[in-house]
Amino acid sequence: MSNKFIVTNEDVGKRLDVFLQEKLDITRSHVKQLASKGLISLNNETFDRVGYKVRINDCFIVEEEVVEKLDLTPQNVDFEIVYEDDDLAVINKPQGLVVHPCETTKSGTLVNGLLLKLNNLSGINGVERPGIVHRLDKNTSGLLVVAKNDFAHVELQKQISSKHCKRQYRAIVDGNIKEDNGVVNMPIARSKKNRKIMAIDMEGRSAITEYKVLERFQKYTYVEYNLLTGRTHQIRVHSKYLHHPVIGDTEYGGSNEFNLNGQLLHAFKLSFTHPRTNEDMSFSAPLPEYFEQVLDKLRNKAKK
Repeated sequence: MSNKFIVTNEDVGKRLDVFLQEKLDITRSHVKQLASKGLISLNNETFDRVGYKVRINDCFIVEEEVVEKLDLTPQNVDFEIVYEDDDLAVINKPQGLVVHPCETTKSGTLVNGLLLKLNNLSGINGVERPGIVHRLDKNTSGLLVVAKNDFAHVELQKQISSKHCKRQYRAIVDGNIKEDNGVVNMPIARSKKNRKIMAIDMEGRSAITEYKVLERFQKYTYVEYNLLTGRTHQIRVHSKYLHHPVIGDTEYGGSNEFNLNGQLLHAFKLSFTHPRTNEDMSFSAPLPEYFEQVLDKLRNKAKK
């Protein structure tokens, strides 16, 4: 099955990914995926230039994507389902849990657990990332939303792209941040020196993080972050840029006086509009016990 679209006057000059995003009601990244798989043609020839400015009478055909049968094993994985309905679920992910299978982790991921605990998951992100709208790093804990069908997935991704979906984090960082609040607006890309991590790169993708100081201690600062974009390792990279890396985050220069198993970074609050009911929804997850223990130690030390 295929969809056919002919460019009319009202669409002339739009980027191809924007044009097809509107016609198919999908995300621009999904359009790019379709193009990379050779599923888009212009005037009967395969076409993958998603930045192309469409012209009058251009005829685009988009072939239906064949979704592979999911070949992952449902497993009993430890995580909390904070909320669930027919369209989505909100998950509280513990530190140490990988979100989806990858080269280094083939099983025991959040996705394996979702396959056991949820009756449906969206298929937009393919066979290895069903339902995954956005991710958290392995050693970042807290909230993320999972889509149970493609309609919810598309609508939730739109909210993330438009910054309508709000994601609030808590962290403890090295050093004492002087400003009470601020914004880091520095682009991020894969590090040219170490491909396993990210870095500030003026040729990278736009990345914006708001921060606010919650408490100051002698050697550390308790901080709240709001993501305005969602780049890989964004808070961790921007914290390093401020010369205040997240403690426990040894990959990005963080100290580890408290012998932590990863960075003290927690997705504390998640707010969005329900894709089907248009209801405003907001969820919060308490700090993990190990996070609270570090805070207690710092507060007790400050009293002495």
